[in-house]
Amino acid sequence: MNNNKGFNWFFPIMIVVVFLFFFSNMSGSGDTNTLDEEGFYELMQQGKVQNVLIYKDTEKADVFLTKAAKDEMAAKQKPKEKGPFDSFNFKPQPDYNLSFGDLQLFLEKFDKIKQENPAIATKKDYGVGKNPMTELLFTALFWIGIMALFYFVIFRKMMGGGGGGPGGQIFSIGKSRAKLFDEKEKVQVTFKDVAGLEGAKEEVQEVVDFLKNSDKYTKLGGKIPKGVLLVGPPGTGKTLLAKAVAGEAKVPFFSLSGSDFVEMFVGVGASRVRDLFAQAKLKSPAIIFIDEIDAIGRARGKGNFTGGNDERENTLNQLLTEMDGFGTDTNVIILAATNRADILDKALMRAGRFDRSIYVDLPELHERKEIFDVHLAKIKLADNIDREFLAKQTPGFSGADIANVCNEAALIAARNSHEAVEKQDFLDAVDRIIGGLEKKNKAIKPSEKRRVAYHEAGHATISWLVEHAAPLLKVTIVPRGRSLGAAWYLPEERQLTTTEQMYDEICATLGGRAAEQTIFGNISTGALSDLERVTKQAQAMVTIYGLNDKIGNISYYDSSGQSEYSFGKPYSDQTAKMIDEEISKIIEAQYQRALHILSTNKDKLDALATKLLEKEVIFREDLEEVFGVRAWDPELTEHPVSNTHAETPENPEDIIAPESNTQL
Repeated sequence: MNNNKGFNWFFPIMIVVVFLFFFSNMSGSGDTNTLDEEGFYELMQQGKVQNVLIYKDTEKADVFLTKAAKDEMAAKQKPKEKGPFDSFNFKPQPDYNLSFGDLQLFLEKFDKIKQENPAIATKKDYGVGKNPMTELLFTALFWIGIMALFYFVIFRKMMGGGGGGPGGQIFSIGKSRAKLFDEKEKVQVTFKDVAGLEGAKEEVQEVVDFLKNSDKYTKLGGKIPKGVLLVGPPGTGKTLLAKAVAGEAKVPFFSLSGSDFVEMFVGVGASRVRDLFAQAKLKSPAIIFIDEIDAIGRARGKGNFTGGNDERENTLNQLLTEMDGFGTDTNVIILAATNRADILDKALMRAGRFDRSIYVDLPELHERKEIFDVHLAKIKLADNIDREFLAKQTPGFSGADIANVCNEAALIAARNSHEAVEKQDFLDAVDRIIGGLEKKNKAIKPSEKRRVAYHEAGHATISWLVEHAAPLLKVTIVPRGRSLGAAWYLPEERQLTTTEQMYDEICATLGGRAAEQTIFGNISTGALSDLERVTKQAQAMVTIYGLNDKIGNISYYDSSGQSEYSFGKPYSDQTAKMIDEEISKIIEAQYQRALHILSTNKDKLDALATKLLEKEVIFREDLEEVFGVRAWDPELTEHPVSNTHAETPENPEDIIAPESNTQL
């Protein structure tokens, strides 16, 4: 590795500054006027001398005039040009330099003049004789100290260097900022701390095994992947998995973020990439982990109007070159993580660079149970905590969401002065995270509260009576967050969705507005979030999934992510008009269907709304009293939820909070 740190300009600059300072002082040393004894006595008798500083050992003195005398002298003389460093003189400069003969005779003459003229206020002081070389030495030491302080405290800190290491010089800012974890920096996270993610762990464990026992693979002619890309939604454990690799590998582990390559100076990103790989090769076998690689790995396209000298593209080009320059004997492996793999450059994703792409998905039921086991190990729990029940209450939650649920439950238990975290604390935590904080003291007019009750009852009625809608398990009209009402569902964890299932979901989502139309004969602004959701669903049916008969089996979805740079649409204006019409037809057809269902079951809608106004929160048992057991959903009878908060939706968008925008 090249250890040349570049030429250090600090010391030449400091020498020039000190030289200029000395030259200025020496050139200005004769600027002060000289004065003999007779001239001094004359000025003193005129009352123009304010103070005289006598140096006993040198038979010299400094004369300081009064303000009036200084002004008079300045008016007669040409203004003196100041040196470049005169503003840094902290001691007052004398107006005259006086040389006298015998000190005793001088003092006798001084006292005699004051006795003859009592009005004269001239003062005399004594000082130590000045040595020009000593003054220059102290001045030089002072300025050297100031410059050294500036260099070590400000300059080096600004450049990100320290203690003589890389980055300490102004021309060495291109050094890598990667954090190195080795035998001196032990990482406590291991694969035991990573719950779930069995497939991903198996892939990265093979990488770790290769670094420890490379002969096992190379003797058969195999080559370990040069790059492993971890892809998945936020919070699913990609960075945690990388930390576990660092803890298990027992080899040097370089960790940094994609943004660490980005700098305002041109060429710094590419320089840092070169330095990072040079360090990794020296410590081979080693692992490089780049978090959020999309910061520098975004696809290079025509839409990026950033010029030919784009710093991000230069950094990406250097990264591509370094990754492709490895030999099988270097044993340097790259791990990277992103949740935006669709926008990465194709050259970065090709075989020979990132050979493997591991998708880290949201955890399923058994994986959520394992994640709960990890996070609950640090919490004092009550005896009635069932981890499988908690896993069922959190479909669609990521590992980070589950960690947040456990922490929030502990905080709620402490707030309620519980000795241990109870089951209800976890249910309250789920409600708090998804729906927001309850606002029981929020003032709502009775008429608005009745409308909210019928709105939520409409959602509950439709979701219970249509086959494919997620059954509603809890409804509340207690304000929570920005919403005046909310509904909780138990969504089916399925991988595919049919057209009929999407129709039923749209119908159930429109049930709130349909209930307002059925009961009050008018509609309100409270269905904003409902309308936004069904519009997105209908758009996806028509333009992405090809579930519309008129548009046909066509998808305008761009998985490469390049459509965001395009100024045009991939279809004509006539097709755009047709798409708008079909989206409107789907939504209006399901709205009319919801109106028909609610009109047919108006008595049950009234009964449910009345219960909701009385209790403010109703559960599945209340719906069964009004509608009976759901015949086509036998799973609900196998997993009853009694007097608890119901299971939560797959993601926060599944919460129906229709009154969330009434303030608008």
